Amino acid sequence: MSNFKKLEVVPKKVLIPFILVTLLFTLWGFANAVTDPMVQAFKKVLELSNSQAAWVQMAFYGGYFCMALPAAMFMRKYSYKTCILIGLGLYATGALLFYPAALSEKFWFFCLGLYILTFGLAFLETAANPYALALGPKETATQRLNLAQAFNPVGLILGLLVAQQFVLKKLKSDDIADFSSLDEASKILIKTSDLLVIRDPYVILGLVLIGVFILFAIIKMPQSKDENAMPDISNTFSALAKDRNYVLGLLAQILYVGAQIMCWTYIYQYAEGIGMDSVSAGYYQMVAFVLFTVGRAIGTYLLRFMNSGKLLMYFALFAMVFVLGTIFLNSTTGLYSLVGVSFCMSLMFPTIYGIALGNLTEEQSKVGSAGLVMAIVGGALLPKLQGNIIDAGGNGVSDILILGVSEVNFSFILPLLCFFYIAWYGLRISKKLFD
Repeated sequence: MSNFKKLEVVPKKVLIPFILVTLLFTLWGFANAVTDPMVQAFKKVLELSNSQAAWVQMAFYGGYFCMALPAAMFMRKYSYKTCILIGLGLYATGALLFYPAALSEKFWFFCLGLYILTFGLAFLETAANPYALALGPKETATQRLNLAQAFNPVGLILGLLVAQQFVLKKLKSDDIADFSSLDEASKILIKTSDLLVIRDPYVILGLVLIGVFILFAIIKMPQSKDENAMPDISNTFSALAKDRNYVLGLLAQILYVGAQIMCWTYIYQYAEGIGMDSVSAGYYQMVAFVLFTVGRAIGTYLLRFMNSGKLLMYFALFAMVFVLGTIFLNSTTGLYSLVGVSFCMSLMFPTIYGIALGNLTEEQSKVGSAGLVMAIVGGALLPKLQGNIIDAGGNGVSDILILGVSEVNFSFILPLLCFFYIAWYGLRISKKLFD
């Protein structure tokens, strides 16, 4: 333990590259946070059901699934830096597509923009996560990734502020109690205005990303010593399939991302169920992101002294307690419980990521990283399923009771099951490491 503490988390010689890579974690955190409230925004503006509006998340997280493996294949042949530059380019392109999407006023066009945007995020996450792991001693790799991921919530908070202050507060459709009852001419005017409001933050983001692209293009990034190693891809896939630690971690990551997006996306529907407007709900999500940031900092510190699997198990168990409160406390107290889940989730993504890749070689990690990024598809599938549960009695959020609670409350049984598996995975890893 004493030798472990003496190892540098980030060696001084790679400090600047590490800081630049860490910036990427903030950038995709921003995209995640600014997109979550758009589910509620599109639902209101375009008069969609909860299930239809969930196509926002299907497009956003589906892009990860489709592009992560191609990104890994590209990274095997070229460099981390090249992969990052392609990611930034696609990210900017998807964001800028919101300009013509707003002119067309077509929901599918916005979804297309998000889909391409997340092609870029898939490249960035596929490259940045293993790059952060590789920039220093292997013994401190999980700590290093947690440190880089600690800046992800900074992007989350900035994204939510933009969504809340510059989108949700300016939506005219949200100020009208019964938007669907308006005459067609009035609805068209309001829809046009609101879609322009939704467009603006993405277009500005696209311009910022062009600047970041130029920054990465002109700065030299260190290459890994094994960067040009190209073992047969079939052998790599075979090794990954035989690594039980990785396979179970892949499932844990799918369920974690699904749980995270469900708890963050449907905080607005939960608030609606207790009579709260979207802007006010945004303040609760802001607190959730702050708790997420604090939790990650505390979790990163505790990893210096505790087994990663055991700590993951404890955080998952506490998350289950909070989710149970969310389900059965149909009031502001239930909303507090939903907010509290974010503290418990903070440690999970980087810890599962580090554990799953812990036994792999660097070349295997490049492909294994793609699998873990593809696991983000959980954020597309599970929120869609939750939206279907919420729509069980109609387009409202409290149309019927299921097992004595409203449909929106009952829908949180999905993240409860996800956290149960993650707790089991943490227990299994902790026993394996202690044996």
